[in-house]
Amino acid sequence: MVKVILSMLSLITLAGCNMTTSSNNQANSFTAIKVASFNVSMDASNYVGRDMSKANNQVLRNQLKNNNQQIKNISEIIQRTRPDIILLNEFDYIDDPSQGIERFIKQYLNVAQHPSVNAIDYPYYYYAPVNTGKPSPYDLTGDGKATGKQGDAWGFGFFEGQYGMVLLSKYPIDVNAIRTFQHFKWKDMPNALRPINPATGEFFYNDEVWQQFPLSSKSHWDIPVDINGKTIHILASHPTPPVFDGPEDRNGKRNHDEVRFWHDYISPQQADYIYDDQGVFGGLADKQRFIIMGDQNASKDEGNSLKEAITALLTNPLVNDAKIPQSIGASQNKQANPIAKFHTAYWGIRADYVLPSQYGLEVLANGVFWPQKNQETYRLIKDRKASSDHRLVWSELTVK
Repeated sequence: MVKVILSMLSLITLAGCNMTTSSNNQANSFTAIKVASFNVSMDASNYVGRDMSKANNQVLRNQLKNNNQQIKNISEIIQRTRPDIILLNEFDYIDDPSQGIERFIKQYLNVAQHPSVNAIDYPYYYYAPVNTGKPSPYDLTGDGKATGKQGDAWGFGFFEGQYGMVLLSKYPIDVNAIRTFQHFKWKDMPNALRPINPATGEFFYNDEVWQQFPLSSKSHWDIPVDINGKTIHILASHPTPPVFDGPEDRNGKRNHDEVRFWHDYISPQQADYIYDDQGVFGGLADKQRFIIMGDQNASKDEGNSLKEAITALLTNPLVNDAKIPQSIGASQNKQANPIAKFHTAYWGIRADYVLPSQYGLEVLANGVFWPQKNQETYRLIKDRKASSDHRLVWSELTVK
């Protein structure tokens, strides 16, 4: 809880230095905004090679200090697409913002990374602790060992805070109205998909473990952003990959229910069971603007996820998924796949989403930053070392 408060205080401090900028935006009464979601692969595992024993919470701090080329490329992608609000997945949690997110903003985003692009600034940001790498006292993998890390942490991670999240915004964030759901218990979701060992028919997690198991592998955040007097709820998450488990499909079922969480949260008649980390029950009220954002690690058409939750979310009448973001670069990446143009990850599914509400938002355009091989900017995404194994997904919206 202390770390959440610190991150909020840091947000207020940084925002306070930019009140003139936000006031000018309000005076201009802009109603068109661009929002994006980007899994940036800025976690320690991307920098230590195969020796994961070196993965710790100092790795990203050190890379940010060292003018890292991958981070420069990530920044250039953001500078080229120029979103007003962007969610970054897999940005390791660093409790001191001056060593983490503020350094990323000031040293990278505030510096033009190519002669053809301009620097970009985000006077407002939000970050908070996540469950990845948070030690549990239990053997969660079923291998007979309780290590407290990796698969035995409450969310897979080699250290606490790995694969974290950050929201950057040009518009003010209503700090006092943020809701987080890091500690919501999986057991408290009605009809939760509690994993079962098919060999024995018994629950994979015993009752003691199940009583304490959080639903979120990272966290779920509801972050209200003020767009010239109109509120948009940014609903941010990054569910666990539905793989790396066994026949009990524990990760697949957790992914399903993490995705389902947002479906229920935006549906007033289905959200009564939900409580946030402050103990407040309920989901969004009726007729609220929202954007569901993040790497959901799920596709209704492909991949290893259970399809029911992501399908229900995409077809929820409160969600606008009528125009699916696409790119020519993605279609060239998997030429034999007729729906490859919708992919957001190089390994071949639509995993990353920017899903606006039907209420109060109109989609003007959307897409995926995926340059073609014959384009100069292909250097930015040619492999994971260049930037990430995911692509930035964006949507231009009118706030009504």
